[in-house]
Amino acid sequence: MLSIIPDFIKLPAALALGALVAFYPARWLGQSEGKQMAATAALTKSVQVLRERNTIDDEVSTSDATALCADLGLPDDQQAECVRRVLSPDAEPANLGDHPEDGSAVRKPDCQPQ
Repeated sequence: MLSIIPDFIKLPAALALGALVAFYPARWLGQSEGKQMAATAALTKSVQVLRERNTIDDEVSTSDATALCADLGLPDDQQAECVRRVLSPDAEPANLGDHPEDGSAVRKPDCQPQ
């Protein structure tokens, strides 16, 4: 039956069929390799971020209150208040303003805007 079809039609058809058969597995392999590379890059970045956070946490936990307040860049007249608040066991903001008694800044659904 294939002998009826001329060779100049069979060869391009065979090439096209071979290309289709090879294309999808090659594409699948490329996608899986790309996903693996992206996952490796994300994991590397998260490890780097965690190491930086641990470094910062170590610096903060070993610093005294004066050094912490100085790093905030506060003016000299506000540094004493900052040190006092850092050293107090239950530091709360001094000005709760219009916030409710529980210290929450979230408005209740039935509150009207002011």
